[in-house]
Amino acid sequence: MQFRRLLEIMDELREKCPWDAAQTPESLRKLTIEETYELGDAILRNDLQDIRKELGDLMLHIVFYARIGAERGAFNMGDVLEGINQKLVYRHPHVFGEVSVSGAREVEENWETLKLSEKGRNHRVLEGVPASLPALVKANRIQEKASGVGFDWEEREQVWDKVREEIGELAQEIGQINEDRMEAEFGDLFFAMVNAARLYGVDPESALERTNREFIRRFNFLESKTMLQGRSLKTMTLAEMDEIWEEAKKRE
Repeated sequence: MQFRRLLEIMDELREKCPWDAAQTPESLRKLTIEETYELGDAILRNDLQDIRKELGDLMLHIVFYARIGAERGAFNMGDVLEGINQKLVYRHPHVFGEVSVSGAREVEENWETLKLSEKGRNHRVLEGVPASLPALVKANRIQEKASGVGFDWEEREQVWDKVREEIGELAQEIGQINEDRMEAEFGDLFFAMVNAARLYGVDPESALERTNREFIRRFNFLESKTMLQGRSLKTMTLAEMDEIWEEAKKRE
C-alpha cells in the first residue's frame, strides 16, 4: 500500500512540480551519492531511526529513476523488481536449486562464477567494479572479485610477506627522495594492507573510518581542554599535547 502511494506521489511530482519535472538521471546522480553516504553515516552511528529515514530517501531515488525510465520507454519499476528477483534466484542455487555449499566463502565464489556466465565469455572479471568508487573501497572490491575466481593466496598468512616487501620498497624510494616512485609504493603498500584486511575478515573502509572517528574524538577533547585552559594548541609542546591525548584515550 505505502509503496503504491510512493509511486502515485512520484507521478504527481513529475507532472506538476517544475523541479521534479526537470530532473534527469545525470542531475540526480550526485544527489543519490550524497543520500547513500548519509545512510552510511547513520549506519556508523547505529541510529536506527536515521537509517529508516535515509532508506526512505534512497527509495525515493530508485522510484525517481524508474519513473524516468518509464517515460523514455526503457524500463519501469516492475522491470526493475523483476530483474532483481530473477538475479537473486539465479545467483542463489544453494537456496532455490539443488546446489550444496560449505559456507559463505563458497557462496561468494559461486556468485562471481554465475555473474561471469550471465555476461558471456567476453566479460572480464573486473569490469563490474565502478570506476567512481573511492580508492579504498575499489581496492577491496577488486581483490574480492579476483579472489572469487581463484586468484588469491593459498594461505592468508602469506600476505604478510607481501606487506613486508612493499614496506621495504617504499623505504628504498623514500631514501631516494623520488616523489613519483614514493606515491607508487605507498599505493602498493595500501593495496597490500587492504588485501590483508580482507583475508582476515576485516572491512578496510570500516576499519579506517573507526580510526578516523577515534582520532576526531581524541583531538576534539585535546582542543576543548586546551581552550578551557585559555591556551592555544599552536603554543603547546608535543609532550604537553600527548599528555592530554593519553587522558582522552583513558576516557573511552
